[in-house]
Amino acid sequence: MMTIYLATRNGKKIKELSGIIKASGLKISIASVMDTGDMPIVEETADSFIGNAKLKAYALKEMTAKNIWILTDDSGLMVDAIKGQPGVYSSRYAGNDANDTENISKLLRELKGVEGIDRSGRFVCVLLLIGPDGLEKTFEGICEGFIANKPMGENGFGYDPVFIPAGYSQTFGLLDESKKSKISHRAKALNELISWLQSRIEN
Repeated sequence: MMTIYLATRNGKKIKELSGIIKASGLKISIASVMDTGDMPIVEETADSFIGNAKLKAYALKEMTAKNIWILTDDSGLMVDAIKGQPGVYSSRYAGNDANDTENISKLLRELKGVEGIDRSGRFVCVLLLIGPDGLEKTFEGICEGFIANKPMGENGFGYDPVFIPAGYSQTFGLLDESKKSKISHRAKALNELISWLQSRIEN
């Protein structure tokens, strides 16, 4: 059975990623970095999501067996009214040690006075799968939407309480996990990955 190691310390990401892959029915074993010892601390210094994903993936590869499969993601929120911010700085928008509440508070301050459709933005997720013999595959998912005027809901993590996906009236923080797992940026990227894995396994 193929085993994929998830290169992240974020327990909520691990749960979300592994849950969607397992629900696909593929005969794949999902392992976390805790099974390899721990995820090394990585300075996310790249100026793109794929760049940061590569930093994390290859940092884990350096401390594990060379022939294993590693999956990592880098994702973030891009808001049009503030020129695509917070982007690659999403997790540390309010500072290196900022938590979700502090990041959201800064975002809402930056959008003060911006109303309606001008609060448009999108979640972007880039998945990077690396494997034996130098194999490297990238998968991307985008979820368009708008930024709410205040946080609503406690589901999910990050900016979920203020992100309203296009076509919905509720934030990700209010939508249940089964709904989010079908429409989120991460779900879309994972569906691309799953399709690729299916073709590989079947062939």
